[in-house]
Amino acid sequence: MPEKNGDRHFIKEKIVRQPLSKRQIARRIILTAFCGALFGVLAAVCFVVSKPVAERYLGQEETTESGRITIPKDEPETTAPPVTTAAPSEDEESEPVQELVQSEISRYAYTAEDADRMFGAIRQVVAGVDRGVVSVHSIRHQVDWFDNPIETTGQFAGVLINRTGNEGLILTTEAAIADADSIEVALSDGTLLEGAVKQRDTVGRMAVVSVDLSGLTAEQKDRLTVVELGNSYSVKQGDLVAAVGSPVGAIHSADYGFVSYVVRNVQLIDGQGRVFYTGIRGAADRGTFLINLEGQLIGWVTDEFGSSQENGMTTVAGISDYKGVLEDLSNGIAPSYFGVRGQEVGQEQVDAGTPRGVYVTESVTDSPAYNAGIQNGDIITAIGEAAINNVKDLQNHIEMLNAGDRVRVTVQRNGTEVYRELEFEVEIGAR
Repeated sequence: MPEKNGDRHFIKEKIVRQPLSKRQIARRIILTAFCGALFGVLAAVCFVVSKPVAERYLGQEETTESGRITIPKDEPETTAPPVTTAAPSEDEESEPVQELVQSEISRYAYTAEDADRMFGAIRQVVAGVDRGVVSVHSIRHQVDWFDNPIETTGQFAGVLINRTGNEGLILTTEAAIADADSIEVALSDGTLLEGAVKQRDTVGRMAVVSVDLSGLTAEQKDRLTVVELGNSYSVKQGDLVAAVGSPVGAIHSADYGFVSYVVRNVQLIDGQGRVFYTGIRGAADRGTFLINLEGQLIGWVTDEFGSSQENGMTTVAGISDYKGVLEDLSNGIAPSYFGVRGQEVGQEQVDAGTPRGVYVTESVTDSPAYNAGIQNGDIITAIGEAAINNVKDLQNHIEMLNAGDRVRVTVQRNGTEVYRELEFEVEIGAR
C-alpha cells in the first residue's frame, strides 16, 4: 500500500534496565544500613556535644518544673507535765543518788582527750554545715576624684537553705545586697557563681540570693550541703550550739557556746518571737548563723534589738517566727508589711472592760498602719471579717495578705470615758 505524503515511521525502542542480581541487592541493603547507622552516630555525637552549650546560652538546663517553695511552720511547745518520781522504798540505800554521782565525778580525773571527745561531735557537725556556707560578694562600681572607674567589694556570709533543680537559694544579711550593682557567690570550694537578688526584707534585715548551679559538675553538686531549717521553739537555756558563717568577722569561721537565756514573746513588727542570748561571738552585719547539734539552722545574730554584743552577750533571732516571711522571700514574693508592734490584751484587762484584741504599743512611723491613721494605744480587734484576739492572729492574717492589698481594719480607741470603734482602710506594703 503506498505511503501517504508526509507520513513518517520511526523505530520505537524501550530501554529496560537489566534486573539486579542477588549479590547487588544484598550489597545495596548493606550500604543503606551502614549509612543509616553512620548518620545516627554522627547525629548523637553532635547532640551530646552541642547540648551543654545550648543549655548554657539558652538557659534550658533541666527544664524540671518547680512549684512554690513551702516552709512548714513550727508550733510553740506546750507546757510539759510535771515530772513525778516515786518515793524511795525502805530497801533502797539511804544515800541520795545525786551524792553518789557527785562523788564519782570528783574522783574522776578529766583529761584533754575527754574534752576533745565532748566537742568532737559538734566539730563534725560544723564541718558538714560549712559546705553549705558561702561567701556573698557585694560588688559596687564607683568613680574616684579623677573619674577613674573603681570597684569595691564587700564580703558577707550566707547559707544554702534550698536547692530546687539548678537553682540554689542562699539566706544572707540584707547588708550583703544593699546598694550592690552585682553579686558574686563563692562556694566553699572557691567556685564563683553569679548571684541575683531573689527578694529582700528591709524590716528583718535579711535577704535571699539565687544562684544558677547548672554550670557545676555532678561532683561539685554532691559536695554542696543544704542547711536544714530547725525549730527554734525547742531551744532551751543551757543548750550547746555553734555559730557558723562569720562569727569572728572572717567567713567560714566558727565558734561554740551555750544558750544563756531565752526571751519569749518579744514584740516584733507585725508579730512576736523569741530571742536568744549567748556568749558566742557574732557579727550581725557580716552574717552569723546559729546551728544546733543536729546541724539545723535555728537563728542568726541580729542588731534589731540594739547592739548584738550588748553586755558581752550576743543577740540571736529565732528562725521559727520568721518562716512565714522566709517562705515569701524564697519564692521571690515581697513579704507583707502592716507596721505595728503590739501585745495581747490579757484576760484580767478584758474582765475589767478593755476590748479583746492587740494593743498597739507602737505604730511604726511611715508604715501602712501609721499612714492610715492607726495610733499608739489603739486596740486592733478585726482585719476584714476575721477577729484578732492575740498577736499570733495578727501575724497570721498579715502573712496571708499581699503587698498592695487593701483591707478594712477595726480598732477600739480609748475616749474620755468609753472605747469608740473606728475603721481604717489600710493598703498593705512590702517589707
